[in-house]
Amino acid sequence: MTTLVMKFGGASVGTTAALSQMLGIVLYEAAQWDHVVLVVSALDGVTDALIDAAHLAQFGNERGYRRIAANLRARHLALAEGLQLGKTELAALQADLDKLLFDLLSAFQRITQKNRDALSAENLDAAVSMGERLAALIVAVLLRQHGLRAVAIDAADIIITDANFGAATPNLTLTQERIDRDLRPMLERNILPVLTGFIGATPTHKPTTLGRGGSDYSASILAVGTKATEVWVWSDVDGIMSADPHEVLDARVIGELSYNEMAELAHFGARILHARMVAPLRQHQIPLRVKNVYKPQLAGTLIHAKTGSDNQIKSVTQIAGVALAIDRSGPYGEIANLVDQHMQREIGTSSDVMIAAQSAQRTFITCVVPASAGPDAVSALVESLGRELNTTGPSPRWHVQQVSIVTAIGDGINSVPRLAAKLFAALGDIPILAASFGAGGCSLSLVVSQAEADTVLREIHKVAISS
Repeated sequence: MTTLVMKFGGASVGTTAALSQMLGIVLYEAAQWDHVVLVVSALDGVTDALIDAAHLAQFGNERGYRRIAANLRARHLALAEGLQLGKTELAALQADLDKLLFDLLSAFQRITQKNRDALSAENLDAAVSMGERLAALIVAVLLRQHGLRAVAIDAADIIITDANFGAATPNLTLTQERIDRDLRPMLERNILPVLTGFIGATPTHKPTTLGRGGSDYSASILAVGTKATEVWVWSDVDGIMSADPHEVLDARVIGELSYNEMAELAHFGARILHARMVAPLRQHQIPLRVKNVYKPQLAGTLIHAKTGSDNQIKSVTQIAGVALAIDRSGPYGEIANLVDQHMQREIGTSSDVMIAAQSAQRTFITCVVPASAGPDAVSALVESLGRELNTTGPSPRWHVQQVSIVTAIGDGINSVPRLAAKLFAALGDIPILAASFGAGGCSLSLVVSQAEADTVLREIHKVAISS
């Protein structure tokens, strides 16, 4: 029996045109596979709107959060009304949407009552999880209207997690039990489940989220649990690119990547897939495809165990970071812990990657700032870290600056010296503040000044496409 898990992102379900594309894809694939499982994200922009509303609720701004809830209601109802549903189906959908929105207002009221000093991650998760629930209802109704036995399923009833609200980790044993008990019987009865991405729940039924972009992670967890044949992620790009096309105009689609290469890409800033998505698929050898919802005929990018194209640079990423330098050598564990605690306090997340270099007289440490922290996080961290590190303590003083980490990805880059040599030669006399080979064997990260980052990115990309 073959099972296909397909994840549709916010851009793939946010308009009637996108939903029409999704419908055509699902109708076709449902006829090709024994079982199909869908995972859907919230409509584009909805999660951000819910976070804004939660902060308004925190400060008691009832008019503000009610206005956002009303706008979300109007947007989802307009989308539903554009699907040419029957009167009975449309009325039932409107009632279901209104029930969820009533629950959303109740969540905001709880935040107002309990979170005046600080918005708890637990109450924020309860609010932001509504976006996926609203989207799943609309998708399931559309599929039923066209002859598929589709049912919207709240993943909080399936994916059981720990209580690390905002970045929860699934309990795979408990989740497998729920899949076997609730999801597998549906598939055996030829029901097409439409599951909410991004969200889960603790064993005591408290809503959790898997981190921004977590719908990808949901899809991989469900793929493992259902023993899926493949996972397809649908977005509005043709596949994984050799660089961000907004930064490098001649970026190209990569035909295939290994699991390790994709994991490094996600780790170092490629935003198309969640960083935690790859590991479960790699462990169970489930292939992953990234495809364009508007060009389903294209092959996209295949991510699997072995690509047969080792010893070449395939892609390059750029991500912001904070660098700390001081004119002394010695242990830096204490400062690393301080920086991690500072980031947790200021932006609610720890550093994903730390690159350190030392000489006899100097220490240099770089911390990656996750893109999910927002565009202003790095400059704010530079200022606040500089204050905290240098307001007390003797000289020498720490120098804190914003930097960029440019990472070249390709199996074999660590073990084939000519690849690294070719890369460094392409950069000429551009200063490199630090360099680090990744432990996974397929990445080389260069720390450079912000001013040089775009040039470094483009030069490494030229090496990538020429190889």
